[in-house]
Amino acid sequence: MMPDLTEYLWIVWLVLALLFVIVELLTLEFTFLMLAAGTLVGGLGVNLLGGPWWLQVGAAAAISALLLFTIRPLLLRALRRSTGNAKTNVDALFGIGGRVLAPFVDGAGSVKLDNGETWTARPAAGVADASLGPGDRVTVAAVRGATVEVAPATAQHEEEAEHG
Repeated sequence: MMPDLTEYLWIVWLVLALLFVIVELLTLEFTFLMLAAGTLVGGLGVNLLGGPWWLQVGAAAAISALLLFTIRPLLLRALRRSTGNAKTNVDALFGIGGRVLAPFVDGAGSVKLDNGETWTARPAAGVADASLGPGDRVTVAAVRGATVEVAPATAQHEEEAEHG
């Protein structure tokens, strides 16, 4: 006599939910998380209450669709709102302060920026080489490839750098 396979349908619901969670960990878009929740609440829930297999599938599909169209957009909006538009890489260098390490000779020198990086530098347009000596505070005016253009720091920038 063959066993009734619908008696073991709860295992299928658990495996399917676990599979959806694993895929969600790879995608991070909340789609498969909603499917996993629908699978657990709808499919497994109706199974544990003794519902027929077609009702289990229908409940899982309905709850998954409900979650996808109601909860998922709210989660995505909250996730995207919390991540600010932080400047990174070269964009983060504009306006950062630093100190001149080596004197400027023929328009080229060296500066150590407040983020700890040492850059080849040249004076910004309208700034003379002689006005920037070792130890002077500067501000990055532009980034040109692997060279930063710097200008003397204003008094406001110097106070901010000294007081953190």
